Amino acid sequence: MALPRLRTVVLVSGAALLTRRALKRRIARSPLWPLPALPEPISGHSKRRATAVRKLLITGRTEVADGVVQLRLEGPGLPPWSPGAHLDLVLPSGLVRQYSLCGDPEDTGAYTVATRLVTDGRGGSREVHEQLQEGLEVEVRGPRNRFPLTEAPGYVFVVGGIGITPVLPMLRALAASGAEWRLLYGGRSRASMPFLEEIEKLGADGDRVTVVAQDEAGHPDVAAALANLAPGTAVYCCGPEPLMAAATAGLPEGCTLHLERFSAATGGAAGSGEGSEAFEVELRRSGRTVPVAAGQSVLAAVRAELPHVAYSCEQGFCGTCQQRVLEGEIDHRDELLTDDERGDSMLICVSRCRGGRLVLDL
Repeated sequence: MALPRLRTVVLVSGAALLTRRALKRRIARSPLWPLPALPEPISGHSKRRATAVRKLLITGRTEVADGVVQLRLEGPGLPPWSPGAHLDLVLPSGLVRQYSLCGDPEDTGAYTVATRLVTDGRGGSREVHEQLQEGLEVEVRGPRNRFPLTEAPGYVFVVGGIGITPVLPMLRALAASGAEWRLLYGGRSRASMPFLEEIEKLGADGDRVTVVAQDEAGHPDVAAALANLAPGTAVYCCGPEPLMAAATAGLPEGCTLHLERFSAATGGAAGSGEGSEAFEVELRRSGRTVPVAAGQSVLAAVRAELPHVAYSCEQGFCGTCQQRVLEGEIDHRDELLTDDERGDSMLICVSRCRGGRLVLDL
């Protein structure tokens, strides 16, 4: 009798072990098990951007202009990037900030970013300058590119200060290809303008670069830089809001304008502005429904339930908090999404609901 009993114990134990392993695999495929596994989520990102979080080592820290620090971030297996792309840096405090990649896309073992210290900002740049030192690790997401270099018969760049960072790789690429381009580069002083020496060398052939230091010559003449452009010219602008406004106002007919913002446009829509009635948001994957009060952002309401949801600018221009919308009519109040993206996603830091209910893929 002992042998059959032993055989039964072995069979039962083996079946239990196999069941536990299968259960673990099932839960791994769908954390909400026993609910049905849903399709691959795209919450928190567009279909065009990488979202993996990785830790990179700071292997270089250089002051490239007064108040501007450049960081070299190294790590294995880095995704490729193209001129105009940026990274999300997850700072030690948990703040997430975007910084344009200003290195060489062919340098596949490292990313390079630069940031100016903004003493009256929201704290991100101060944290970079004071805490991110050589030898430390930093978490990053991306890269992403919402400011790509498009094909055009000619290019004009209008840049202010730290706005040169996304443009610099573009200038290198255009100079190497022999394309037609010009740059108007403004700043408070020459000492405060990063990468100035390299840029002047890039534009030495053909007098392509115009540098306007405010302490020497006042503000750059954007209207003059954009006058008499050939149809089809691509105009790229990155810098403070007045510079953006001047480029928008001075754009000639038949030319295209590409803007990269480091802050929200003056008078931009906010999540707590006119028409901010209360509504509710269903978080489909989490099986929860949260109320969004009048004057409260969807982001704030969602993060009360799901604290891990990423965000950064809270002003509708960076794209970090983009989420997929499964049901409901969206009241878009951002300055970033394309018409195609607006069909099924929203920036939950500022956009709201036209009606009483939204369903998010969260």
